[in-house]
Amino acid sequence: MKKTAVMSLIVATSLYSATLKSLSYEGMIHLSPETASEMIDIHAGDVVDMEKLDKAVKTLYKQNYFEDVWIEEVAESELVIHVKEKPVVAKIDFVGIGENDKDEIAKLAGIKKGEVYDEQKAEFSKLKIVKFFEDKGYFDTVVEVQKTPLNEKLSLSLDFVINRGENIIIKTVDLCGAKELRYKDIEPNIANKSEEWLPWMWGFNDGKLRMNDLEHDSARIKDTYLQKGYLDAKVSAPFLKTYLDSYTAHLVYSIDEGEQYTVGSIAIDMPSDMIDTAATIEEMFLQNGKVFNVSKLRKDMTLIETKVADLGYAFVKVIPDIKNDKEKHLANITYRVIPGEKVYINNVRIAGNSRTIDRVIRREIYLANGDQYRRTDVIDSKSSLKRTGYFEDVEIKEEKISKNSMDLVITVKEAATGSIGGGIGYGSSDGLLLSASLSDGNIFGSGMKASIEVERSDSELNGAISLSNPRVFDSIYSLSGSLYASQNDYLYYDQDKMGMSIVAGRKLGRNWGASLGYVLQQSQLSNVSATIDKNLYTTDQVLKSALIPSLSFNNTDDFYLPRTGIAASTSLEVAGLGGDEKFISSISKFATYYGMQDLIDYDLILRYKAQFKYLAMNAADEKYSYGEKYYMGGIRSLRGYESNSLSPKNSYGDLIGGNIMFANSVEASFPLIERMKMRGAIFLDYGMIGQDNLDIKRAGTGVALEWISPLGPIGLVFSKALMEESGDRTAAFEFTIGQKF
Repeated sequence: MKKTAVMSLIVATSLYSATLKSLSYEGMIHLSPETASEMIDIHAGDVVDMEKLDKAVKTLYKQNYFEDVWIEEVAESELVIHVKEKPVVAKIDFVGIGENDKDEIAKLAGIKKGEVYDEQKAEFSKLKIVKFFEDKGYFDTVVEVQKTPLNEKLSLSLDFVINRGENIIIKTVDLCGAKELRYKDIEPNIANKSEEWLPWMWGFNDGKLRMNDLEHDSARIKDTYLQKGYLDAKVSAPFLKTYLDSYTAHLVYSIDEGEQYTVGSIAIDMPSDMIDTAATIEEMFLQNGKVFNVSKLRKDMTLIETKVADLGYAFVKVIPDIKNDKEKHLANITYRVIPGEKVYINNVRIAGNSRTIDRVIRREIYLANGDQYRRTDVIDSKSSLKRTGYFEDVEIKEEKISKNSMDLVITVKEAATGSIGGGIGYGSSDGLLLSASLSDGNIFGSGMKASIEVERSDSELNGAISLSNPRVFDSIYSLSGSLYASQNDYLYYDQDKMGMSIVAGRKLGRNWGASLGYVLQQSQLSNVSATIDKNLYTTDQVLKSALIPSLSFNNTDDFYLPRTGIAASTSLEVAGLGGDEKFISSISKFATYYGMQDLIDYDLILRYKAQFKYLAMNAADEKYSYGEKYYMGGIRSLRGYESNSLSPKNSYGDLIGGNIMFANSVEASFPLIERMKMRGAIFLDYGMIGQDNLDIKRAGTGVALEWISPLGPIGLVFSKALMEESGDRTAAFEFTIGQKF
């Protein structure tokens, strides 16, 4: 710019208040002469002076297209404006980093192909790249910019050469002044943790410094104290002492805990009696005399909000007014409720569904245009959409239109419902399990599902083709069908099956469902033990024609690890509508889950599971339905005994199956390593089986390791048989991979 200013001064002096005869440009590419003249407001015939020319040069220079600008007088009152264009960025690359980081850094750098190269912008990009790696915990990152001229220096290739720095590893986190809480208490809530043994292994803290989160960790520690009732706790900003020679650090917080508070009085203040306040207070997680917990306070606020919002007051506000009695260390809580006005749904809008048809989404939403708002309907709609399996994520945004109307915006992120899959599982009872499948859970976005599946284990080979429509014509009715075949190698006989099924179902409310199925199946026994009475079975091909009505209920809160709710089902298979087999088989299952977190502030889960099976048939028809009998034992019914090893026996000791079975278990699951999603459990199983009555009784007990690993759920069961009798086959250890608990 210095050269530019001098040249402008020389020309301006010689043309002081002169009339300009002509004006031309040299070296200009990005701007046309006409555009440049309009920009500087100088044309042939104008009277120019030093001030106007100096302003013109500065105006052109500020456009950021030029490295230099100067004016030359080629003849009397005839000027040429010379410009030296900046090169254009023709190519950009980021050298020295992995492909995973390149896309993110390219967006962050802010330099694109085709734009004019700017030195200051490149320097700013370098700083942003260094900051990017610092936020990831890498320090002393060095970034250099290499420019390679191309096309006679009119363009250039730009390389950001990145030498990524080193991670700062936190060796210790000290809580100075803490007496009641220790590092292990606050560790689950903070982002910057101390390095653990095997830091490179999944589930262990690597100790890497995360600068972005460091300023927020003090608030997280304070929140942990508030969860324990220390309302007066003070936590300092973090003091980080780093050692760049070894890239290690020590993190220190200064803490004044104060006293622990318990809950005093609880009240709800609202304009009118919209809800039963006394009953609501009884439902609350915080109760008089209990230790104050800010997490439970938030749950109680949500409880009040939901009750009021279910009456149509969508924009209700619940403000907790906590008055601390510092002498008695009591927290007296008043929830002040501002309901606003009743709100109605103006419109329900769908977004994000490039494949799934709108009506498939709308049929899962429990609110429509003109309906009065209910918070529970919004929550249930989101859960219903997520249960379909069509979407990775679902967000329901409430957009306020006026004080009494809103739009619901349903934004979905579609999942890849079509897949070619395979898997390997293992159960110590069933052995190695191999599976392959070709499926689409959302054909053409219609919500229909189709699959082809094959499974192979040490004792079974199963294959099936199925097609189902969970909402026929977007109604509450479902329809599905399948073709299947299997080969099963049991202990005392083998059985081959092939058949088809068709099932029609109906939703009964949000958690109930009913269905009616029909099965047509051909089966045949072979390799039957010679000691089994031939009057009990036939090796001829047998045809089964059966109806199966069923009823189900499920309101659990999680698929793999429920903490609340009930899952129950019952079915009745009636065979004899033609064919050879004639029997009635009833199978009922029940499971209930109860999380103790809110009661005892510990993530203990109590479970009760039960199953009851009953098979009724005439003695004359028994040989045609021998393969329908029940067997007990193993991880699916009675732990401590080998799979399917318990049933009535004949005089030779061969298992011949039972007609009635009842098995149940009680379990207590508790956390072991929460960040690794690893839990322990103790259990007691008790089961009964028999021909006409439950005369064979066994029990088992033990401990289990439950781990929801990156490979799927893994269960390790260490069991001991109880009530064992001579001839029983026991199992002290079983495990499964790929099966839910």
